[in-house]
Order: sequence, then C-alpha cells, then structure tokens
Amino acid sequence: MKIAVIGTGYVGLVSGVCFSDFGHDVICVDKDASKIEKLENGEVPIFEPGLETLMARNVEAGRLSFTLDLEHALDGAEAVFIAVGTPTRRGDGHADLTYVMAAATEIAQTAKDYIVVVTKSTVPVGTNAKVAQVLAEANPNLEFDVASNPEFLREGAAIDDFMKPDRVVVGVETERAAKVMSDIYRPLYLRDFPIVTTDLESAEMIKYAANAFLATKITFINEIAALCEKTGANVKEVSRGMGLDGRIGNKFLHAGPGYGGSCFPIDTMALARIGQEHAVPMQITEAVIKINEEVKRRMVDKLLDLCGGSFNGKKIAVLGVTFKPNTDDMRDAPSLTIVPALVGGGAGVTVTDPEGRREGEALLPGVTWMDDAYAAAAGADLVVLLTEWNEFRALDLGRIANDMNVAKMADLRNIYAETDVRKAGFEAYVSIGRGREGEAN
Repeated sequence: MKIAVIGTGYVGLVSGVCFSDFGHDVICVDKDASKIEKLENGEVPIFEPGLETLMARNVEAGRLSFTLDLEHALDGAEAVFIAVGTPTRRGDGHADLTYVMAAATEIAQTAKDYIVVVTKSTVPVGTNAKVAQVLAEANPNLEFDVASNPEFLREGAAIDDFMKPDRVVVGVETERAAKVMSDIYRPLYLRDFPIVTTDLESAEMIKYAANAFLATKITFINEIAALCEKTGANVKEVSRGMGLDGRIGNKFLHAGPGYGGSCFPIDTMALARIGQEHAVPMQITEAVIKINEEVKRRMVDKLLDLCGGSFNGKKIAVLGVTFKPNTDDMRDAPSLTIVPALVGGGAGVTVTDPEGRREGEALLPGVTWMDDAYAAAAGADLVVLLTEWNEFRALDLGRIANDMNVAKMADLRNIYAETDVRKAGFEAYVSIGRGREGEAN
C-alpha cells in the first residue's frame, strides 16, 4: 500500500519510518527544504534510539522516501497521514489547528482519487469533523474518508511503542475507511496487538484522557512525596506499595521535579480548555496543571536551602536538562524553570546532557556547557541531578565529591542512596520524598 505522511517532525517521521518497515511504500512530505535535504542525505533531525538505523534500512529497500512535492506523494496513495504540529495557541490554551487545516486544504486541492485522510496529530474532539468539512469545501468532487489515529509514542522508546503497542486507536465512520486502516495495521493485527476501532470523537478523546490521566499519576505521587518529606515516610516505598495494586499499577509513580515534554503539558491544557468550552470543567486536570508548576518551583526552594538561602556567587552543576532521558526534547522540561532561577539568582551554572545541548544552548542562556558530569562538577558548590540518563546512574561519586569546592548533591530523581553519597564524601544530600533514607533506583 502507498501511504503519504505530511510532516517530518517527531510523530510524522517515526510513523513514516515504521509504516515503511511494515512493508508499505511511504513518502514523507514537508515544506522545509533543508529538513528534506537532510533526510535524503540520511540525517535524522531528532534524537530517537534506533530511528536512524531503521530509516536507512527502509530507504535502501526502496520503501521510504522524502519530498517537498505533495502531488507526487499523493499520486496513487490510499491514505495520507496528517502529522503536523498542534502547539498551544497563545492566549487561550487551545490547540492551534492552523497547520492541520492547511494540510487538509492542500490535500483536497491535490488529491485525484479516493483517499483516507488520517489525523495523526493530537487534536481536540470534533477536529476530524472539521477536517472533513474543509476537505469537502476545498474540493466538492473529491471522494474521501476521514480517520482519527492518535499516536501514543514515548520519546526514547518510540520504535518499540509503534511496533509493539499497548493498543492502536482508530476512529472511522465508514467500512471502507476501516478496511484501509486495517490493511495499514495488518502486521499488528496478525500479531494480536489490540486494535480499538471506534468513532472519530471517541478516538480523539482517548488521546487526551490517557495523557491527562498519566499526568495526574505523576502529579499525585509528587504531592505524596512532599507529604512524605514532612512525615518521615519514604515515597519510594509508598510508590512500590501502591504500584503492586493491580488497579493502580507501578508506572508513572516515580517522584521527581515535575513532568514536561511535548505531550502532557499541551494535552492537559487543551483538555482543560475543551472542558471549559463545553461547560464541563476538568477540575482534576486543571489542578494537575497548577500543581505541576508548583512542583518545579518547589525544586528551586530545595536547592536554595542547600545553598544557605542564596545562589549568588555559587557554582552549581546541573546534570541533565532534557525533560526525560533518551531524547533531545527540551519542551516544558523542569530545567527551563530551575536553571533560569539559578542563573537569575547569581549562580555560575555548568550544564551537561548527552543530547540536550542542540536545543538547550538557545533555551538556557547564561550557562556553561561541559562534556561530562565530572567536568561540570569540578569546583562546584552543588551538583543537581535533574535528568536520569543512564550515564548519571553509576557515577564515581568519590571523584565528584573530591573535585567539588563544597560537596553537596540534590538528587531530584532519587537515583542514589544517601548512605552511598555520604560515604563518597558528600557533606549534604537531598532527594525527593524520602523523609528517611531510601534505596537507590
């Protein structure tokens, strides 16, 4: 089957590469000539483990290509996936659908034969109905169906998530569209991965509801962590005890400095706005948004206490600035709240991150980038472990403590045990939600 994918950002590129690995003939389209040129040269514009190898394999096999020419991409295609950005609209918190509707208009003006227009971008409930309206108005003679196929890709594990999904959600209105979508995902059907086929609105809502629920779990355990610090409980033990309950599960119950990334902040805000529009306030989601920002600011207070009430004149090393490991994504990362507070308070900040520098240099002005944790921590008064990259999980703590001016650590991911840190020579150590000494991850 021939498939076109509009947009070569994170979702579009991963989806296009994986569809081609299913055996489909995939053409990825983008308006950015420099991006297409890089892709044609085998350069992947994002960091995602395994993506570069998979892309090269399918390009070599002739199943995957890239183009600026939408007409070429749609020629003979049975489905076209819209995978463009839907950023939060300034001023009101809504998802900005400008790019989605522009893509729909161009599809209508370009497509010659029946085609299924599939929205892969995360969009508010009712968007696919609007896409259908735009298509019909732009080309009344075009024969088409619209489908909703939200993505559930975790950055850093996107290939596995696509190839071995918890579920695939497909919203359709006709049997013909359902058949096309079934053919696209046939390799997953054959391996008995769950395929949820439903109506357009339910498919749209599933995406927002799922992400809001996961964000709620993260925020809930961060609130519990704050209470643990006051009561002497250990949030790691609390999380473990909770997670063993099959009704709760252990995922997304790790206390930390707040959630970030490309999905949770945008999707929770959009869901809150959808609720307000329909006079059904999403009060839990609204509280989650508020509390998550408070969690990030609470981390700044922790660091301020370790620095004796002032950052001025202190040298502080920050290990990890991406919102999570195994990605270069800085969107809404806790570092974007914490690091500027350090710099603004007069600290000299050194930063290291395996993949974060490309975006981080523009987003975190006033810091000094270092090649590794040891270089960053040399001469520092405080080291802050902010993103749990694997290379930060087995540091030579004695070496770091010995090279610091004042050996203090803020472990905002609960990676280490306090006994190990203090044995290594650190004079002060704080973590998240461990009122009494806890075990390392």
